Amino acid sequence: MNELLAFLVRYGYWVTLGSVFFEQMGLPLPAVPILIGMGALARSGDFSLPGVLLIALTGSLAADLIWYYLGFHYGRSVLGVLCRISLEPDYCIRRTEDAFVRRGIWALPLAKFVPGLNAAAVPLAGMIKIRFLRFLAFDTAGLVLWSGGYATLGYIFRNEVERLILYLSKLGTSFGVTAGMVVGGYIAYKYIQRRRFLKTLTVERITPEELKAIMDTKHDVFVLDLRNQLDVNLDRFRIPGAFHTLPELLEQEGDIPRDKEVILYCT
Repeated sequence: MNELLAFLVRYGYWVTLGSVFFEQMGLPLPAVPILIGMGALARSGDFSLPGVLLIALTGSLAADLIWYYLGFHYGRSVLGVLCRISLEPDYCIRRTEDAFVRRGIWALPLAKFVPGLNAAAVPLAGMIKIRFLRFLAFDTAGLVLWSGGYATLGYIFRNEVERLILYLSKLGTSFGVTAGMVVGGYIAYKYIQRRRFLKTLTVERITPEELKAIMDTKHDVFVLDLRNQLDVNLDRFRIPGAFHTLPELLEQEGDIPRDKEVILYCT
């Protein structure tokens, strides 16, 4: 048996536990390939499929309970920290909030299968004070579907998965170097893209104090509140005179004046 398969057979449960825990904590670890591989090994008799699912549920639920607690007690600051480790944080929180506005608590299990939503959904559930037992029921259901779906996929396609593992193991060091270069290149590209975006925002952004000074001078400005409904419900305060609209409706609004300076603000 090749080294990769031997390693999985020997430490499979621990690898599963660690990968799902750290992925649910927000780190970019390959939990899904591990679940598929463990499902294939369960079909071969090396592991128990219920055991794999129990280990996966234990690790992922432990991470989610940590995020729920942090979101419940520390609110939006936790979402900010979480999305800083995301490769595309500019709409990480916004997409998750929009999903909760449209689907409510049902967004929680669905988010497990959507990159970007999964990271922020659990602390957001804590932030909006979803009752713990209700959160636990929906989150557990989502985790069972997520881990069970991928493990079952590996269980069904055992032969194909084992052939793929054997093929990758033959590549040895060259595969690891190539994969590392691809991942590193992608991260570098997203980082450069992110820095360019922030540089653009820096040129066009003003501080709340600067806006207050402009409004105090009776300068003719039009302020648009672009927060979604979830943010408005959580924080009823609004800049005096601001007009509330959603970003997706911005181009459709016919009441936006063309002869005034337009100021946009969000969360």
